[in-house]
Amino acid sequence: MPFLHLESLTKSFGDVRAVDRLSLDLERGKILALLGPSGSGKTTTLRLLGGFEAPDEGRIIVDGDDVTGVPPQRRRFGMVFQHYALFPHLDVGRNIAFGLETMGIGGAELVRRVDAALALVDLAGLARRRVDQLSGGQQQRVALARALAPEPRVLLLDEPLSNLDPTLREHTRHELRAVIARVGITTVLVTHDQEDAFDLGDRVAVLRGGQLEQVGTPDQLYLEPASPFVAGFVGRSSRLDAILEESGADRVFVRIGKVRLMLPGPRAPQPPGAVVLVARPEAWRMIEPNPGDIQGSIVTRRFTGALAYFRVEVAPGVTVEVAAEPGAAKVGDLVGLVPHDRGIHLFRGEAR
Repeated sequence: MPFLHLESLTKSFGDVRAVDRLSLDLERGKILALLGPSGSGKTTTLRLLGGFEAPDEGRIIVDGDDVTGVPPQRRRFGMVFQHYALFPHLDVGRNIAFGLETMGIGGAELVRRVDAALALVDLAGLARRRVDQLSGGQQQRVALARALAPEPRVLLLDEPLSNLDPTLREHTRHELRAVIARVGITTVLVTHDQEDAFDLGDRVAVLRGGQLEQVGTPDQLYLEPASPFVAGFVGRSSRLDAILEESGADRVFVRIGKVRLMLPGPRAPQPPGAVVLVARPEAWRMIEPNPGDIQGSIVTRRFTGALAYFRVEVAPGVTVEVAAEPGAAKVGDLVGLVPHDRGIHLFRGEAR
């Protein structure tokens, strides 16, 4: 049985169903990232886990124990809030000691726990430092130390890196991952940032409208999206409406406008009909335009270093993003597009 098991969790606020029969499993010591747009149910799920909201239906099982009706203080969960919730009038050590003291821990054991928590997050010796004298990354680590000091069995992180600038965010993300790995604590992370989710999560659950769209490793979500929404939400992509004409084990033929395009396989056979084609930027190769290829004019170019991202207008108001070498073309050029063997996904129904 998994260490953490969410079974058909459901929570409504008035007429809005924030979490809709959500089921998820997490193994001991692993990190699960909850990823999705605003209103997808991420934060409500975290609050249900922490006991700050009660589900209308469903169960939460931790290490075989049903904690669905257990109050927050008895669940043995650690929580790091988005804004850290540190006490500015207390020094670092007293911030970490606060939760321990409410548990009745004092004396030498209190000092030991505070020192151990600071050592875990590489802040040993800073117990008497004022909170306002710390950098944003250090404050984040103090909040983490305070959550870990009571030795919880599950750690909950609510957008823990959202207050940091991009450079500090990446550095702190690596530090956070190292601390969690060192402690070996089962962790659930809420984020709207895909880099945070992919860098921190052993598994990532993509939520939409309170429902689970897909859960898997970052590689699986990117390379094998289960729905048009996941394909469009995870990573960069472009969407085209197409007609699937022929489908075989090693290749399929689709029609986009007047162009008949062969997509190499292997692919699961599908019946002919209307499909949504979702393509990664690296799925296309730019060439000199030929009559049988998709053709378009480059309308924008965004330089990123080793690669540039080109927006190619293939029909009025319809653009495709293509990754290529920065000198491959310039704005205004007419180019042809041919598909590589990976990075193009076909779905029935709408992508949005």
